[in-house]
Amino acid sequence: MKKIGFLSFGHWANHPSYQARTAGDTLRQSIDLAVAAEEIGLDGAYFRVHHFAAQLASPFPLLAAIGAKTNTIEIGTGVIDMRYENPLYMVEDAGAADLISEGRLQLGISRGSPEQVIEGWRYFGYEPAEGETDADMGRRKALEFLEKLKGIGFAQPNPYPMFPNPPGLLRLEPHSEGLRERIWWGAASNATAVWAAENGMHLQSSTLKYDEGGKPFHVQQAEQIRLYKEAWKKAGHTREPRVSVSRSVFALVNDQDRYLFGGESGRGDKFGMIEQGKRAVFGRSYAAEPDQLIKELAGDEAIREADTLLLTIPNTLGVDYNVHILSSILEHVAPGLGWR
Repeated sequence: MKKIGFLSFGHWANHPSYQARTAGDTLRQSIDLAVAAEEIGLDGAYFRVHHFAAQLASPFPLLAAIGAKTNTIEIGTGVIDMRYENPLYMVEDAGAADLISEGRLQLGISRGSPEQVIEGWRYFGYEPAEGETDADMGRRKALEFLEKLKGIGFAQPNPYPMFPNPPGLLRLEPHSEGLRERIWWGAASNATAVWAAENGMHLQSSTLKYDEGGKPFHVQQAEQIRLYKEAWKKAGHTREPRVSVSRSVFALVNDQDRYLFGGESGRGDKFGMIEQGKRAVFGRSYAAEPDQLIKELAGDEAIREADTLLLTIPNTLGVDYNVHILSSILEHVAPGLGWR
């Protein structure tokens, strides 16, 4: 069995072919899609977070709204860029959203990916401490977020408060018990995957990672996952780790599918440069008739290593078509791979 969710980048644009032409369209359709995904039996609704772009940015109002309108589906992010975040405020927002959903939040966080503006986190009022890089800052904030999620008091109470205080140091409220154990780290390298394991976070591995050996993407990603699992075991955590991988997967079952995604069939991985001149490998998309798709996905080593698969979706094509995409995977592909 494998958990299957969708991952939406939440794009919008005033384009005649788009169903999501405004931010309001995207937000409302995201809620509708999560509700529909739960109805067809999907396990998770996940959303990217990007600042200074016509994409979803502030996740917690959306996650809370989805939590209020659904009952079983996991709700998450992939990922929140911690360079932009106030960890304490984020603890409060995350706690509220998790309580509304009755403990279904699965938050993916990271030090962040290349953004739309130069050092955008500076506009939010943050900058690295002396001797830190922005990546260091993101990881430091992540650790502070994890620590405060534990719900241990740390703040000295006012002797003359507006309302009576409980005894001892005060924690942030609302506190959601167990949320600390449902935080994921988006790792682009083997080293940060190991770091995530050491700090007790689940692992999210996307459709790209730093090239660390020139092998095919799914092989490198599988190696990253195995290193993560070894580090988790070595760290002595008593709970089971979870691992998700993201993929673009389209079962071509009608003419519209073939028109929109048939051109992706047979394409391979891509290698290229991303921020700071680092070489990365970008995983291929999968698009084929269901029988062929099953054969291709069966050879993906990283999917085999993961317990959760997040299907990236073209959200601009609207709720109905994305439900069709997801339903096609559940009906025509997942059973053939033993996922259902």
